[in-house]
Amino acid sequence: MHWILSGRLSVEQVTVAITDLPPSLQGIKLVQMSDFHYDGKRLSEELLQEAIAASNQEEPDLVLLTGDYITDDPSPIHDLVKRLKHLESRAGIYAVLGNHDIYYRRAKQVVQEALTSIGIRVLWNEVAYPLGPELALVGLADKWSRQFNPAPVMEQVAETTPRIVLSHNPDSAEILQQWRVDLQLSGHTHGGQVVIPGIGPVVSATAKLRNRIPQPIQNWVPFLNQNCYKVVRHWEWAQGWHQIGTNQLYVNRGLGTYLPGRLFCRPEVTVIKLLSK
Repeated sequence: MHWILSGRLSVEQVTVAITDLPPSLQGIKLVQMSDFHYDGKRLSEELLQEAIAASNQEEPDLVLLTGDYITDDPSPIHDLVKRLKHLESRAGIYAVLGNHDIYYRRAKQVVQEALTSIGIRVLWNEVAYPLGPELALVGLADKWSRQFNPAPVMEQVAETTPRIVLSHNPDSAEILQQWRVDLQLSGHTHGGQVVIPGIGPVVSATAKLRNRIPQPIQNWVPFLNQNCYKVVRHWEWAQGWHQIGTNQLYVNRGLGTYLPGRLFCRPEVTVIKLLSK
């Protein structure tokens, strides 16, 4: 994808306050990347290299990847991991899988094995403690997976322990209100790709038009066809920081781009600094 259609990379700096974050983790730095869609069409080599360099320049304590490494055919993951192996992180690189990583035959196994081969730990309904026992990292199965069942995973973590949850689809934040989630990191939406400044993603802003336009026409008009509305229910959470009840959600705009491209919605690397409330 040429940068004219995808937009220039944006490195977003975000500070998130977490209740009871221990003094030893004050100022800890996380980098999030999401939605690569590495298939030779939707992400240029130049943008990918720039994103990896931007992450390394931040010297993060932890790198977190939130899914959709491929689009359909899983074979490009083998070339992608050759690039991702250059990512640097003090305490490691952790990942969850997205809907595209599990939808196609054998894709889940192929993607997971490829990421694991370069030392990236894939969390599929698992809890890890890469920064020590005082901060849990929870990785959930994709919301569209039959194995999405957060209850037994979330209940492994003591209520008093701060936790970061990786969940590809931000709609899961609605369900996760049942538990303490100090910070949920998601992707999936690509930020809406085409955004009207001050209003939000076009796909959300045009929702009311769908009832006035015949179905056959909707299928040929970008952002009016039914597939756009299947991506997420909560397009208002398409990008950035959100307070969902008492929980916090951050949605990364992703790196890969679908046609017709991005407008006012640049591909993103997120740098997150944690502070105590």
